[in-house]
Amino acid sequence: MATQKNTGPRAKPAPIRQPQVKVLNRTAITKQLVAKLQGGEAVIGGIGNTNFDLFAAGHRPENFYMLGSMGLAIPIALGVALAQPERGIIALEGDGSILMSLGCLTTIGMVRPRNLTIVIMDNGLYQITGKQPTATQGTADIVAIARGAGIADSAWVHDEEHFDRVFEGPFDGGGPRLFAVKIDDKPGAAGPVRDPALIRNRFMKGLGTGRAGALDG
Repeated sequence: MATQKNTGPRAKPAPIRQPQVKVLNRTAITKQLVAKLQGGEAVIGGIGNTNFDLFAAGHRPENFYMLGSMGLAIPIALGVALAQPERGIIALEGDGSILMSLGCLTTIGMVRPRNLTIVIMDNGLYQITGKQPTATQGTADIVAIARGAGIADSAWVHDEEHFDRVFEGPFDGGGPRLFAVKIDDKPGAAGPVRDPALIRNRFMKGLGTGRAGALDG
């Protein structure tokens, strides 16, 4: 019986060529994006610094702040986009979280919700848990992955001016779109109250699909 020869350790995969883009500040560009909302858009912020900065940019009843679970901002945004096709939907997610849920990109590539915009904040780190490196620091390119999943309108944001231009709005058509932004590792601003029921009820009220309680604001 033939035996397989031991050819030694496997070669490491070649690192990707990092996009030649300006590193931006997440807090600043989140404020820049929120300022461009034209009224009624739903914005779903992923866990950690992503939703901290969304809350700091100005709470709105149409904001949803994901707590505790990685990778769910985009699937939630997809569900809202399909349920309310006339409303613009924006998902804000970090690189670590989208790497936990890449399958959602293939679903979006198939169903193609025209009212969905995705923003990936990529600093190549699991920042909240200790700044461990993510795959985007070496072998994974989120934009290339999104295009391969069928989201043809996917691109890197080059600088603040480009960010301003691509998020001109409106957000209720022309999608799905995905934009990835290289960001620094500055911590986010203070986050929302950690009360899942309150966040859910406020969001449902903001979308006109449910009634918040008397203390929900």
